[in-house]
Amino acid sequence: MSQDTPPAIGTPGRPPSRGIPDDIEIRVARPEELRAIGELTAAVYVAAAYISPNGSYSSHLRNAASRFREAELIVAVQDGEPIGTVTYCPYGSPFAQLAGPGEAEFRMLAVSPMARGRGLGEALVSLCVDRAREDGCTTLRLSTEPVMHAAHRIYRRLGFVRTPDRDWSPAKGVDLLTYALAL
Repeated sequence: MSQDTPPAIGTPGRPPSRGIPDDIEIRVARPEELRAIGELTAAVYVAAAYISPNGSYSSHLRNAASRFREAELIVAVQDGEPIGTVTYCPYGSPFAQLAGPGEAEFRMLAVSPMARGRGLGEALVSLCVDRAREDGCTTLRLSTEPVMHAAHRIYRRLGFVRTPDRDWSPAKGVDLLTYALAL
């Protein structure tokens, strides 16, 4: 799903949501940014103690190149540096874990600690909502850890509802909650 010259999402140099500073651009990632995006994603999850720095999921988070190839890797950039990211996964993407036909999901939402509190996480999720609507999806899904309280607030504020019947465990000791938004 990657392209040689990925299009900007929204107006280039402008965020897709109100309240985001004008100097933040949210768009499809570029190949030269993949290493920095992978490091950002892993660093955010490690710093919050969601994962072990040396665990297998840490290397999975660092592998932004695979998300770029097999899903739609979105990045928020300020002063040329990635400060936030999310992976949009349409049904059929190897990264889609929950989505069925007519659905999509997003994964690996991460915002740099220095960029928090400015609505960036909400803007990234809102962009996934817009993408799912553009794709004609009926539902947008996500999985989250129980301790990700700030993310849960974003999801509820945007209209996502808990779907406990879809909660699951990808590995021993990792219990994930699920949410869905009817589109």
